[in-house]
Amino acid sequence: MPLDTKDAVAASSDAEKGSGVNVPIVVEDGETFVADRAVERSLVRKLDFKLLPLLTLMYLFNSVDRSNLGNAKTDGLEKDLHMKGNEYANTLVIFYVTFSLLDLPSNLLLKKFTAKGSMTLLQCAAFDWAGLVTLRVIMGAFEAGFFAGTIFYLTTFYKRDEIAFRLAIFYGAATIAGAFSGLVAFAVFQIHSNIPGWKFLMIIEGGITVLLAGFASWWLPVSAVTCHWFTEEEKAVAKARMMQDSSKETDEKLNVKVAVKKILDWRILAYSIVAFSYGTGSSIVGNFLPQLVARLGYSSVKTNLYTVAPYCCGCVILLLTCRSSDHFRERSFHMAFAITLTLTGLIILATVDTEKNTAVAYFACFMLTSGAFTPSCIFHSWHNNNEATENGRAAITGFLVGAANSGGIFSSLSFNAKTAPNYIPAMYMGVAFQCFGICAVLSLGFWFRWDNRRRDKAQGVVLKPKDVSTSSLTGGYGDPNWRWTS
Repeated sequence: MPLDTKDAVAASSDAEKGSGVNVPIVVEDGETFVADRAVERSLVRKLDFKLLPLLTLMYLFNSVDRSNLGNAKTDGLEKDLHMKGNEYANTLVIFYVTFSLLDLPSNLLLKKFTAKGSMTLLQCAAFDWAGLVTLRVIMGAFEAGFFAGTIFYLTTFYKRDEIAFRLAIFYGAATIAGAFSGLVAFAVFQIHSNIPGWKFLMIIEGGITVLLAGFASWWLPVSAVTCHWFTEEEKAVAKARMMQDSSKETDEKLNVKVAVKKILDWRILAYSIVAFSYGTGSSIVGNFLPQLVARLGYSSVKTNLYTVAPYCCGCVILLLTCRSSDHFRERSFHMAFAITLTLTGLIILATVDTEKNTAVAYFACFMLTSGAFTPSCIFHSWHNNNEATENGRAAITGFLVGAANSGGIFSSLSFNAKTAPNYIPAMYMGVAFQCFGICAVLSLGFWFRWDNRRRDKAQGVVLKPKDVSTSSLTGGYGDPNWRWTS
């Protein structure tokens, strides 16, 4: 076993014991950097309390801007814009086209130009369906890459066993967005004026997004090495952390050819199938939960209010599952568990008479939200754990976020107006894709475990991903010391 690997194993052992001693971290060319544990704890605290909250708040309003169309629909959006038939579903589809296609190029450009801002929603300016569609296309183009870019951005600050829980906190904003949007809609829709309530909703939520974007452009650091909150010692430790358990090289220059080549690996194509599958479930909840709750026979106001509890429950399950996933450094079983929750909710809604079994149907909404959001955080932690180059992570994350978002196209098309209010074909479509996703996740996880055992047998050692310094990996997946996170 190479010397650097032995040192890394020893460092991991010390860290697991929870000792307060300084830990040697192997960085470039076998050089050992002794990281002060107190300094490391200090910089992680700064990231958790200065970086993560702003990103989370930004994503909260980013999610609100995208998902409040469902709330607006319950307040007469279709009537005011003279929409007919499947025009609402088609509006969602058109948004997902630009939103999915531009994730990859946006994330690659992030390596060169960085990103500090967001695009507010302009749907309040729509006076007919054509205007709404035009604004959705623009919104999809400008908001593409925000989620993927933030995932990549966070991987340049946090280690591999820290990222899933932080992504859960960040992505939890999407679940809170549903609850927040429902509460705001509940209040706004009771305002009586010449301006429709749904337009007030767009103005309030979109205006806050603009203010946040301006603050973020000043506050967010470009990288850990240049972070203006860190002392010089913290910057050195931050770089060493990334070299030990995240990246082969920090602040890597953009290389489009290398980045795109990474996407063509068969494992990434397998990941894309998983992303599309769970993406259908996530988009069903994000776009149609108010309509599913409306099946229970509540008024417009109560429908929006009753979406709050399922979203809050989903946020709690998201945080607990991702914390467990980080603790055990395990991804596939945790992800399969989450998708199973979504699957259960869809089966209930597809088979139960919601008018006669209101409580059971409402419980199914809790199952949907409990499982729909968690897979994204674990999934993006998983594939980023299994890529040690920043170029690769930027390209792969952009590609796979786009693949997951494209699931929204299929799910939106499946909610045909002719099948309302039960949308049974859409429910069965969701069931099929969740089943397929579970099989794909478990198959990929078992392959990673098999390949790790094969490598251990060939070397005569038992290594885990945390035992190998990422900076020492010279041959990518072909490096004998490479180990997959499964």
